[in-house]
Amino acid sequence: MTKFIATFGFVGLIPFAPGTFGSLAALPFAWLLIVGTGPVGVIVASALVFGLGWWATGLETAGAGDHDPGEIVIDEVVGQWLAVLPMAFGVTVIGNFGVTLVVGFVLFRAFDILKPFPISWADGLHTPFGVMFDDVLAGLAAALCLWILAGLLP
Repeated sequence: MTKFIATFGFVGLIPFAPGTFGSLAALPFAWLLIVGTGPVGVIVASALVFGLGWWATGLETAGAGDHDPGEIVIDEVVGQWLAVLPMAFGVTVIGNFGVTLVVGFVLFRAFDILKPFPISWADGLHTPFGVMFDDVLAGLAAALCLWILAGLLP
């Protein structure tokens, strides 16, 4: 059960770019949350999946040498949901939800890969909490940039 959760239904077991595929797999669920529940639902779902992911990641990495194996992508799911949270408030880039999803995806992946401070700090904790929290920070940074970008473009 913990492997199923940590790998987001085994998506993380894809042998190349599991984080990217985890983020992509999160997008349809993000869209359903946005349309079905609005901002409160996205935030509540993100908090619940964060807790579940923290727990599953802790059990999956216990005693392992790698604190953040690539197959664990539940952190990308939470981060990606937060990255597109502005859409739940009606924020779009050039007035298009599809474009906004793509921009939110690209921004999140950039922050998750490059890990500027404080994302790098959270990643450096080398704990299950750090595994989850660095992606929360990357998602929030992407959401802020998405919000700013949407305001700058017509």
